[in-house]
Amino acid sequence: MSIRDLSKDELELYSHKDLTDMLLREYGTMNTADLFKKITTLLGLPKSVYENKIGDYYTTLTTDKRFIMLEDGKWDLRENHTSDKVVVINDNEEEEEEEEESLESKDENDEDEDFDASRSDDEFDDSSDEDLKDLVIIDEDELELEE
Repeated sequence: MSIRDLSKDELELYSHKDLTDMLLREYGTMNTADLFKKITTLLGLPKSVYENKIGDYYTTLTTDKRFIMLEDGKWDLRENHTSDKVVVINDNEEEEEEEEESLESKDENDEDEDFDASRSDDEFDDSSDEDLKDLVIIDEDELELEE
């Protein structure tokens, strides 16, 4: 179904993200300004909406995993692009290396101050991101796609 075949009432039922998806499927890559201009024109919105909401629209595109920004500043559907690189991580080897490194550093630092169990957690300055290295942040849109 072409986006041009939809009435204004039908178009208003779709979100800006869904309209962007349809536009990219129909017309191919486009920049942010052209995409949002087409959407506001299709919906019959005033120019003030375009001027006031284009920043929010850009943010929406950057957070939606369906879209990808290309090197030339144009948007396209992520499904049209594949990665040539595959990275395989063996967690067991990584953990073994970390354990070996920590044992070696402990041997070297035996002369350093000993652990004081009486100190509270607030007194420790643990600015290390080590605990957060496996943290994955998923936005709501990505969760909806998985369901």
